[in-house]
Amino acid sequence: MNQLAKSIVDMATGDKENTKEPPTDEVKAAAAALGRLGGLKGGNARAKVLSAKRRSEIAKKAAKARWGR
Repeated sequence: MNQLAKSIVDMATGDKENTKEPPTDEVKAAAAALGRLGGLKGGNARAKVLSAKRRSEIAKKAAKARWGR
């Protein structure tokens, strides 16, 4: 833990450069694809589990929050 603290102080004071490289475009694209895949599955899976009555309650609450002002 002390080594981490010292390296942070060194980087903050300019004594040491940050040697960590930013992610490449390939890594960013792969991460985005994985996130999108999970997002596409999530909404449909949740809708299948909820009853029609519960979906209606959620929609009414959302509409009230959106237009209730």
